[in-house]
Amino acid sequence: MGEKKFNSYFVGGILLCLFGAICFSTKAIFVKLAYRDTDVDPVTLLALRMIFSLPFFVVSAFISSNQSTNVKFTQKQWLAIAGIGCLGYYVSSLLDFLGLQYVTAGIERLILFVYPTLVLVISATIFKTRITSWQWLALGLTYAGLIAACLPEIQGKGSGENFWKGSLLILVCALTYAMYIVGSGKLIPVVGSSKFNSYAMSFAAAAVIIHFFVTSNAPLTEQPARVYAYSFAMAIISTVIPSYLISEGIKRVGSGNAAIIGSVGPVSTILQASIFLQEPVYGLQLLGTGFILAGVLMVGQKKQAEV
Repeated sequence: MGEKKFNSYFVGGILLCLFGAICFSTKAIFVKLAYRDTDVDPVTLLALRMIFSLPFFVVSAFISSNQSTNVKFTQKQWLAIAGIGCLGYYVSSLLDFLGLQYVTAGIERLILFVYPTLVLVISATIFKTRITSWQWLALGLTYAGLIAACLPEIQGKGSGENFWKGSLLILVCALTYAMYIVGSGKLIPVVGSSKFNSYAMSFAAAAVIIHFFVTSNAPLTEQPARVYAYSFAMAIISTVIPSYLISEGIKRVGSGNAAIIGSVGPVSTILQASIFLQEPVYGLQLLGTGFILAGVLMVGQKKQAEV
């Protein structure tokens, strides 16, 4: 009976991580649909996503801060959480939304998915951790796959002259998100994952909303109905729900298994982009996707082995 319960608990964790990864992968689809069907600009779209998401994270932050096991943040921790949260979900999200104006949803997800390799390089640079031969092989495989996946676009079959601009924005987004992962990895063991996530997202949402009111003249209350529909769907399906699904999934199956399951994300985005956006799928893109998945999983498995 105990083994059966354990298996159900573990299998449930796998399903939670799987659905969470698929939900996360819909974000680029909603953004591209909004750009296709309306004239909304990236800052307005991002602001609406954060406005719809913010109440859920504020409530979660309140609940986590009122638990009996709660430990109050120090002033240094408050500043670190605010800074890291804004880097990961304000700066990164803004770059991502800007880049999605110029590249396909499939290419965006593939570029973003290389962030674990950037985490590896950042950790080696800042903390002087050694990159092994196995990890260098994984890096080479990942970026060879990225070049292969992008070749159809480079050869003019896809997004055109703005492809490089969009790709650079997405790559910088991946870099800032990797920096967020490195920073959060130092804070989460101290303050707790749920509390950290809730406050980091709340700070990021506030920064996005401030950015909107400072830089934009677009009225938030006079957007087409489709803009609100896509923004709300993005907030709930692509932001709030997967953050809690994956958090619970990691609790059940561990971060290593969750990372492996999360590799379904790029494949999910490519399939959804083909179905909902009629984005073409090239053979080189599929080959490159395979290389990228293999390289990222090699990095993840090596890191787990060293723990």
